[in-house]
Amino acid sequence: MKKATATMKKSGSSEEKDGDSPSRLIDARIEELSDWRGETLARVRTLIRQAEPDVVEEWKWRGVPVWEHAGIICTGETYKSVVKLTFAKGASLEDPSGLFNSSLDGNTRRAIDFHEGDEINEQALKALVRAAAALNTSTRAAARPAGSRKKPSSA
Repeated sequence: MKKATATMKKSGSSEEKDGDSPSRLIDARIEELSDWRGETLARVRTLIRQAEPDVVEEWKWRGVPVWEHAGIICTGETYKSVVKLTFAKGASLEDPSGLFNSSLDGNTRRAIDFHEGDEINEQALKALVRAAAALNTSTRAAARPAGSRKKPSSA
């Protein structure tokens, strides 16, 4: 199984068979929706990019936009009546503004469901994105301290 690396560009390993980059596939999804869901997905995408300029866009699981920085920050799923941003490690994030309103019983993930007409608390969403990226970075650093790889002992 191939893992993404921190230096992977937006048009990296998750290119589709037709050669479209993940960013172009997300563009196409937004255009395809052509209603409030497309507008909402486009707005949250812009806010994610503003909050974390080094974010990498991916296209996974047969059509789910994913934003990563040292791991998954969140996914952006669209359904008939909701646009759902699921934060991979949301249960570990502080949410003082109470944005998380879905998947609250899970041990790891938390989500924000946006419905038609909902206002987006842009500053709070950006803060969550930055916190998720920082958590990914700190978790990755803690998991691989310098010199932690031991050579197998010969017995």
